[in-house]
Amino acid sequence: MDKGQTKIFLIRHGEVANAVDRCYNGHYDIDLSTEGLRQIERIADRLENEPIKAVYSSDLLRTIKGARIIAERHSLEAISLKELRELNYGIWEGKRVDDIKRLYPDDVEARYSDIVNFRIRGGETLREMRERVLLGIEGIIHNHRGESVVVVAHGGVNRIIIVWSLDMDLKNFFRIKQDYAALNIISFYNNEKAIVELMNG
Repeated sequence: MDKGQTKIFLIRHGEVANAVDRCYNGHYDIDLSTEGLRQIERIADRLENEPIKAVYSSDLLRTIKGARIIAERHSLEAISLKELRELNYGIWEGKRVDDIKRLYPDDVEARYSDIVNFRIRGGETLREMRERVLLGIEGIIHNHRGESVVVVAHGGVNRIIIVWSLDMDLKNFFRIKQDYAALNIISFYNNEKAIVELMNG
């Protein structure tokens, strides 16, 4: 691998315990379901022969568990970063999508009218989230030049990183699909160019 290249295996956490309820989990610290653990084990199998030098995650349980499973395969200790947390949904945290639509219809409409700048009460804007996520991922890239690294994060975090890698406007955030246990591969180079090799694999 090129000495100036950092290869990021960017993974969304596995299925969560409340997946059937379709909730805004955000910073709400929900666990993985049994299926979610199986999904991450399959990802760990796929990456077992990759020369992984470090494994990172957010500091929320659903990503920490996945990161530990992958790290163990490479005799590494997973590192958690608060910067890699999902969007803070404020008063929507942990609540069902259907309930939010019923309780806050005006807020839901306002959010999707301006996805980048709308702030849910008590939460953060997508623009603010982007700033902290990029602070985290840029640090990882800088510290691991010439290495392959795993990052286990969230659907929103992964979309931020992919949109940034492709030089897309943040308003295109929801045009990126991220299934549970999605695998993305992105190579970053010294000339600050990025190549997305795999998305939602």
